[in-house]
Amino acid sequence: MVIVYIEAVNGQIKKSSLEVLTYGRKLADKMNSTVGAICLTACDSSVVGEYGVAKLFQVTDSKFNHFDSKAFAKAIGEIFNANGGSILVLPFNQNGKALAPRLSVRLQAGLVNGANALAETSDGFVISKNVFSGKAVANYKIHTEKKIVSLASNSIPAEKNPTNCEVIASATAVSDSDFSTKYIKSELVSGDIPLSEAELVVSAGRGLKGPENWGMIEDCAKILGAATACSRAVADVHWRPHHEHVGQTGLAISPNLYIAVGISGAIQHLAGVSSSKTIVVINTDPEAPFFKAADYGIVGDAFEVMPKLNEALRKLKG
Repeated sequence: MVIVYIEAVNGQIKKSSLEVLTYGRKLADKMNSTVGAICLTACDSSVVGEYGVAKLFQVTDSKFNHFDSKAFAKAIGEIFNANGGSILVLPFNQNGKALAPRLSVRLQAGLVNGANALAETSDGFVISKNVFSGKAVANYKIHTEKKIVSLASNSIPAEKNPTNCEVIASATAVSDSDFSTKYIKSELVSGDIPLSEAELVVSAGRGLKGPENWGMIEDCAKILGAATACSRAVADVHWRPHHEHVGQTGLAISPNLYIAVGISGAIQHLAGVSSSKTIVVINTDPEAPFFKAADYGIVGDAFEVMPKLNEALRKLKG
């Protein structure tokens, strides 16, 4: 059985988990297998069924209200083994990155992190992923009986395929001693679109010359329905909050469209955004390294280009 691990916030399943549900269902169809889902918090089972999952292994224990990779890995591993799991699929987000290595050891399963396409099964079990900061694609073959794949965001679109979903109440042997971290408090990032799950991102750097000029970036994001991001230099001087920092030392993202305004394109920044499907760069310097990674480029002053771009987008959106 292909089993996927999904996450929900306040009962609402995350977009990255809907993509994982779709991936798991397509993989199960390809291998003439069945697909189930594990959720350690409350979630809407009807939504799980809409994405083609026949069995939802639901844990309703307040212990799991706050993430702990050690305890969560133990619970997921137990449910996976108890239900005949052969392939485990997780989202390649912060929690997935912490869980996958632990589960790989616990289940003695081969692991490929950050898959960008459905597994090829004509000659073994082969997973492709972006490597070298997105400059190349590598194929990995997993030889172990049990396999783990974590799926990069926006690699496949979430697709509905409704079926009846059986909810199976599941218990685990996880105890308080399995939790290695103590929850103190959480501060939710405000904003309509989480950056890690955004399909469209508008980002800017030191070329904006100050935080007071970010209005045109936010306007562009609002028109497009995009999330906003920034370079490390901007976050370090507190022009923008650190949770918007993308790059090697920040958040790695892979949106369908990444618009970079006034960012030179240092390799540390490219490491976090080079998996974007389409990159648009706006910069006054025609020698800026970001242009080499861009699909489209505008050599121009952001203070002249962005107002015109926003005006054109407003007309396009009606």
